[in-house]
Amino acid sequence: MTVVATPPAPKLELPPLKLGRITVDTPVILAPMAGITNTAFRRLCREYGGGLYVAEMVTSRALVERTPESLRIISHDDDEKVRSVQLYGVDPVTVGKAVKMLVEEDRADHIDLNFGCPVPKVTRRGGGSALPWKIDLFTSIVQTAVREASKGDIPLTIKMRKGIDEDHLTYLDAGRIARDSGVAAVALHGRTAAQFYSGQADWSSIARLREALPDIPVLGNGDIWSAEDAVRMVRETGVDGVVVGRGCQGRPWLFGDLQAAFEGSEHRHRPGLRQVADGVYRHAQLMIETFGDEGKALREIRKHMAWYFKGYVVGGELRAKLATVPTLEVLRELLDQLDLDLPYPGVDSEGPRGRAGTPKAPALPKDWLLNRHMDEAQSRDIAAAELDVSGG
Repeated sequence: MTVVATPPAPKLELPPLKLGRITVDTPVILAPMAGITNTAFRRLCREYGGGLYVAEMVTSRALVERTPESLRIISHDDDEKVRSVQLYGVDPVTVGKAVKMLVEEDRADHIDLNFGCPVPKVTRRGGGSALPWKIDLFTSIVQTAVREASKGDIPLTIKMRKGIDEDHLTYLDAGRIARDSGVAAVALHGRTAAQFYSGQADWSSIARLREALPDIPVLGNGDIWSAEDAVRMVRETGVDGVVVGRGCQGRPWLFGDLQAAFEGSEHRHRPGLRQVADGVYRHAQLMIETFGDEGKALREIRKHMAWYFKGYVVGGELRAKLATVPTLEVLRELLDQLDLDLPYPGVDSEGPRGRAGTPKAPALPKDWLLNRHMDEAQSRDIAAAELDVSGG
């Protein structure tokens, strides 16, 4: 029997992503993830591949009030070519002030607005994925933010979900409003707020948005766990680039795989346990630099352990100790107890990671779904709702 080698996949002819004056050669974006995409994690991802690396979501009000945590969130390493910041807000005035501050103080080269967060503490205030339902509020925030960003020639993008649930979809209306307001690109996560991260992302909605907005870049997000998934999304939907979130948790080398795939190379990172352990230790060292506090840095690294070691033979007791690691010294001791010669475990270490949650009715402000415009009580409440939800 003759074994025929599988022909290499043709190179994906995807041009560089243009966001205003910024060119992203590898059209891949690291999704902002609260408590994860800090300077330490962005550096790890950046060292493997090309793309645009967005900082954690920051609350507009906290930024305007200059809270220390908000200023840490928007800080960037000196060698980050594009300083990318994601803002959350529910009040057009406050969002406008936050964008103005970023522009006037030269703290960002790209600004993204969050209309995708499904977390209850965000949606119950009318924010994140709940907000595009209110057309007037959404329009006002986007127009105000674009106006302020344009004063510094800073491209502004938005990230959103399909809608609140299947009966309250917002993405096509929101996409058109955003385009007409002058945004540089629109990113769509192919799930509703009600789905949280459960089930499958609906890539057909991403394709529909791409068709509806032929004149600006559209980016796709949801269920990209490998370079092959990214290539498939581009081919199935026609998007101009992909946004990767949970797929890179514990796998910053995914950005190397993505760059290789978009360049037509079959090279993929298949790290053995020694390489993963080295990556974890480096991540912890970078976290200490980021926070300037070893205790806080090691507390922050704990949640990454299950992601890094997914599929690898580690042992229950050692996993438990890694998940409560107190110091860099103890981390070194624990990592040295691993069988560092174990090879890459293959498919067991790939695929979904992080908490998917379960589908449930989103928490929303009172009478939010009665119509698509704000009533007086909702307008009055919205400024009070502009609280700090950074960090989760």
